[in-house]
Amino acid sequence: MEVDCSTVKAKLDAGHDFVFIDCREQNEYDLVKIEGATLIPMSQFPNRVGELESHKNSEIIIHCHHGGRSMNVAMWLKGQGFTNPLSMAGGIDVWAQEIDTSLPRY
Repeated sequence: MEVDCSTVKAKLDAGHDFVFIDCREQNEYDLVKIEGATLIPMSQFPNRVGELESHKNSEIIIHCHHGGRSMNVAMWLKGQGFTNPLSMAGGIDVWAQEIDTSLPRY
């Protein structure tokens, strides 16, 4: 249920069709974000899952700060009947170290 940052970057660069979700909170998103990711904070997922209903059978990649919250969200989505939720291993922290070193780390 995990995908590494390099694979996500390659998918973004290739225009691969997937849903990219940032499950961090608004204040974290305001500090730093990955372009192309939609913010749905983990705390709001139960109330906002309907926004993803049309993507129930699509690849959904979720990221957070280090990968813990995104794994929880991916497992929760799987339990809700979503077929292909994935957590981005290492989160935006690894992304900032390996993919885009111009991003601030926190």
